[in-house]
Amino acid sequence: MARGRKLDIEFCGFGDGWEADNKEKPESGPKETLPPPQHCLVMQREKRRGKPVTLAGEFFLSKEEEKALLGRVKKMLGCGGTLKEGWLEVQGDKAVALRHTLEAEGFRFKK
Repeated sequence: MARGRKLDIEFCGFGDGWEADNKEKPESGPKETLPPPQHCLVMQREKRRGKPVTLAGEFFLSKEEEKALLGRVKKMLGCGGTLKEGWLEVQGDKAVALRHTLEAEGFRFKK
């Protein structure tokens, strides 16, 4: 492209199935909520950027219940964490402490 000339994009047909990809994606259907004793959680350990992360899930709770549970767990363990797609991610190798905390809340784990 030479200097001083404008790029002509009229030849591009944006109406031919081209759409912006930054639109909100719909959720994967209605998520039913279950009481804590009906959950059967699984523990996993992963490394993210060389640091250990402990995962517990999958939770079937409402958004408000998820936020409250996340706050209680982070406060009890004294670490950071988040809830993504129904999985609780806690920073550090805290599997034993996380299991005891969630069992005190009434959740069950697979053997």
